[in-house]
Amino acid sequence: MFHIVINGCENVHVQGVRIIAAGDSPNTDGIHVQLSKNVNIIKCSIKTGDDCISIGPGTKNLWVEQVTCGPGHGISIGSLAKDLKEEGVQNVTIRKTTFMGTQNGLRIKSWARPSTGFVQGVRFLDSLMRNVQNPIVIDQNYCPHNLNCPNQVSGIKIKDIIYEGIRGSSSTQVAIKFDCSPKNPCTGIRLQNVNLSYLNKPAQSSCSNVHGKALNLVRPESCL
Repeated sequence: MFHIVINGCENVHVQGVRIIAAGDSPNTDGIHVQLSKNVNIIKCSIKTGDDCISIGPGTKNLWVEQVTCGPGHGISIGSLAKDLKEEGVQNVTIRKTTFMGTQNGLRIKSWARPSTGFVQGVRFLDSLMRNVQNPIVIDQNYCPHNLNCPNQVSGIKIKDIIYEGIRGSSSTQVAIKFDCSPKNPCTGIRLQNVNLSYLNKPAQSSCSNVHGKALNLVRPESCL
């Protein structure tokens, strides 16, 4: 299910770890963090069939740096809103990461159902995308394979998320997708110095129920 789990821990340092699983192997998350604080994940290489790093409820003060992902599903906060009462995710920094042929790059995902959870204070900095299907994505209607979808609205409140220095190539036309909750729109979303292309042409961005701003150069043209 997971290669490494950090659950209910404090002051954890993970460095120089290499994880390899087949790209088509199900539920082979690399490193999963939940209900933990003050965790550092540095200089790791993770090749799997699921999330490279998954960040669950109750994660606080997480630092990820110089991690290479691919194949796999990228780095994900979530999935959240599995439960009605759920702790939040806060103060997360992910920098100098590389994604090679992954399904997603930097993702926040929650089920469309009520929850007390939240995501705030996240910094996605200086990431390189190489042929990534969804380089930047917030998905508050997460429902893999469209099976048993809750078909409600997500109670997860997402705010204060910065994407800065994200560059490279998308393997689909929509390189930035913000699909937020109609009841709890994403707020304080900031794009800064983002440059993502699709087949060496301009890519597109898609926004739903999101408030924020784009600063300096942002390609594709921001829908914020």
